Amino acid sequence: MAVLLDTHVWAWWSLGDARLRARERDALDRLAGRRALRLCAISLWEAQMAFAKGRLQLADPFETWLRAAASPEVVEIVPVDLRVALALNALPGGLPYDPADRLIAAAARAHALPLATHDGVIRRSRAVRLWRP
Repeated sequence: MAVLLDTHVWAWWSLGDARLRARERDALDRLAGRRALRLCAISLWEAQMAFAKGRLQLADPFETWLRAAASPEVVEIVPVDLRVALALNALPGGLPYDPADRLIAAAARAHALPLATHDGVIRRSRAVRLWRP
């Protein structure tokens, strides 16, 4: 089973951030070994914005980190395509109007993927199937 990573989960996992529990990290490592991790294309933009605003702290240059963290050996990028755009229409009103969150949730629904997220609003919305490690 493949899993779609919310932007923060992807960043935390790739950076070894302690906000990701060991059980989650181990499960994501196993999924990565099976090439079962997915990332919505909007997360690439969201990561760049977080870096530009100083919310994403990196030991390496941004370009080096991004190329490694988003490499095909690590994650498969899910495009923002027609399926995702159409899935936006079916999202419940409980989601905030954050474009990146909405596109990530729509990508999870359009591709029938559980979403790995710590975002409380998304989790409470019941808009997507949540990943449980």
